Amino acid sequence: MIKTSALTFIAASIVGVSSLGAQNIPVREHMLKNGMKVLLVERHNEPTIACGWVAKVGSSNERPGITGLAHLFEHMMFKGTKTIGTRNTSRDLELNDLQDKVQAEIRKEMSFLRDKQRRGEIKNIMDPSVRTPRLQSLLDEFDKLVKEQRELIVKDEIWQLYEAAGTTGLNASTSEDRTFYIVSIPSNKLELWTLLESDRIMNPVFREFYSERNVVLEERRQTLESRPEGLIGEAYNAMTWMASPYHWQVIGWPSDISQVSREQANEFFATYYAPNNITAVLVGDFNTDKAIELIEKYFSRIPANPKGVPEIITEEPLQPAQQRMIAKAETQPSIQITFKTVSTVHKDALTLRALASILSGSSSGGRGGGRGGAPPAGRLGKSLVLEQRVATSVTAFSRGQKLSGTFSFRATPLPGQSPENLESLIYAEIQKIVQNGVTDEELARVKTAAQMSFYLAQESNTVLRGALAEAEAAGSYKDFLQGPARLQAITKEDIQRVAREYLVQERSNVLITTRAGAPAERQRPNQPQEVN
Repeated sequence: MIKTSALTFIAASIVGVSSLGAQNIPVREHMLKNGMKVLLVERHNEPTIACGWVAKVGSSNERPGITGLAHLFEHMMFKGTKTIGTRNTSRDLELNDLQDKVQAEIRKEMSFLRDKQRRGEIKNIMDPSVRTPRLQSLLDEFDKLVKEQRELIVKDEIWQLYEAAGTTGLNASTSEDRTFYIVSIPSNKLELWTLLESDRIMNPVFREFYSERNVVLEERRQTLESRPEGLIGEAYNAMTWMASPYHWQVIGWPSDISQVSREQANEFFATYYAPNNITAVLVGDFNTDKAIELIEKYFSRIPANPKGVPEIITEEPLQPAQQRMIAKAETQPSIQITFKTVSTVHKDALTLRALASILSGSSSGGRGGGRGGAPPAGRLGKSLVLEQRVATSVTAFSRGQKLSGTFSFRATPLPGQSPENLESLIYAEIQKIVQNGVTDEELARVKTAAQMSFYLAQESNTVLRGALAEAEAAGSYKDFLQGPARLQAITKEDIQRVAREYLVQERSNVLITTRAGAPAERQRPNQPQEVN
């Protein structure tokens, strides 16, 4: 492990050559005739290739009724193709069609129950006791079809093929703006990757689609609903975003997940998983020209979507007033304050990240936690944790997304202090920057740390693959390469300006969480206290 002082020295030594560092990443861009973009970084530091492809589709491309579908595809893309994942292709496809027909009839029955629920005749359409005889009969018929199909399935065959070839890190993830599929392969297995991944895009078979909806519902229960603050955070997010499709969580609303059809999924896939909406990224040990030949051979077979991807035109309106949410949960009392800001490619995005780093002391100013407690190296920690002794942890983080972004504060009060007390103190810290700005030393420290992060990202094939893919999903990989130079151009006046422009108290969103059933805590005065 390199000590902090050594890291600072190394970082400081490369700050002056930030633009040169960006130019030293030898990214080769290649465009297929079907519109698929490929980014290749050839380097022979280890005998592996970090491979991935990013579809520029996430939960923001959904609409009410199909929320969670982008994330559901993250699951479905591992189910196989026409030749992978089944022992009998023709019967497997027949069973998919039969399941679709039965599900169409099931939806008619559910629509009938939904009308009864609206009229107050039943309370919950998902309650088995309210099922009609026809609905129960259809569900039994569907279960028989599912059981027959499972007898034909070769479970996890894609995983098995990759593992047999010595690959690692096969995975996928979905965000509001993109879905990313990754794997690291031995250098001599690039043709296997091009074959399997092009087949997954060109010939997917969404077998087990309807049962996988239940898997996602269970995932939602475990990762969101079972956590004390999970549903609170979901409601807070929905309050914060009024018009933007960021209004719902990536995993989607449960009523949509349980009712989405394969027909809707096929339409979604044809629109967003076309090659003209995909960028592949390869970083590692390969010959660039030979890699392009393989990619052309396999991926160019996939037809483009001639209509292209529908543009998201809905813009979040300017928030007219502060919004507040008060919640009780079996968790530590806390406060979160969120301001809506700009997209990750906006000219002010890096300045906002620099401001977050100055306030919280983190190296990146990116998305970070506050509940666990970061070292109080920034302004917030020094003031609220060390000097005034009113908080156990406090942090600021700026998150840029494709459409717009957020700037948030999270803080946990000491026993005897209330979250509301911390709120006024956080606003006071913002005003100090608005009125007095920041110091040369603070800005220099942020630039040094961020430059070091960029430098370290180049050392890892997998990290660089992810950085290039994320930049492509939001704008262009060139935004990542140009980031260090843009960061070095930030001035103290820029920091002061974004604090004044975006961190406006009247347009904030506040979440105050207190412990359920706990008596009101006595507040300490908002006065600095001696440090023993």
